[in-house]
Amino acid sequence: MEYINRIKNFLNEVNIEIKKISWPTRKETVATTSAVIISVFLIAFFLGLVDFGLSKLVERLIK
Repeated sequence: MEYINRIKNFLNEVNIEIKKISWPTRKETVATTSAVIISVFLIAFFLGLVDFGLSKLVERLIK
């Protein structure tokens, strides 16, 4: 019975803490998600260019 009371207490505290969360609005979520996706593509493009450039440099050094 002790375990059941501890579980109930834990779930009650979780419920209290969830009510304290400040959830972002839909507009904020879309804006931050868009910023992350754009950043990922820009970084991927940059790293792709660096990789291409370094592979061409190594290719020329080997020849």
